[in-house]
Amino acid sequence: HGQIHGTCIAFGDRGVLIRGAPGAGKSDLALRLIDDGAQLVADDRVDFACDGHQLTARAPARLAGLIEVRGLGIVRLAPERLMAQAALVLVVDLVAPDAVDRLPATVMVKLLGLDLPGLALDPFAASAPLKLRLAVGAGPGSIMPVP
Repeated sequence: HGQIHGTCIAFGDRGVLIRGAPGAGKSDLALRLIDDGAQLVADDRVDFACDGHQLTARAPARLAGLIEVRGLGIVRLAPERLMAQAALVLVVDLVAPDAVDRLPATVMVKLLGLDLPGLALDPFAASAPLKLRLAVGAGPGSIMPVP
């Protein structure tokens, strides 16, 4: 069990952890994905439980259903925009545009002793939501294997 600073969104039962420094664009990217059908699991803090071979993400009770929208403040999302928990399948690290490799090697990220596929992404690129969807297999094709 553990908690991490980040935002988690879900495509069906597949969760994606979005990590980055404060102000890096985690909530902004999540909001664009949610507007296009993804669901919020947790914003700002994400609780994890590990059953030995799978990490499950959920929101801390006091943050459930809330997302920070820069310029508006803390917003409570409608229930249909929320997912209580999701099995984590991808970790996305938000980076500056020049830190995104054009043809990246496969990266694995270790969380609570488990290896998960990782992806470096510029959150403010117009294509960022589609790239994330493709990486998790929730778009018209998949560029990374989903465990």
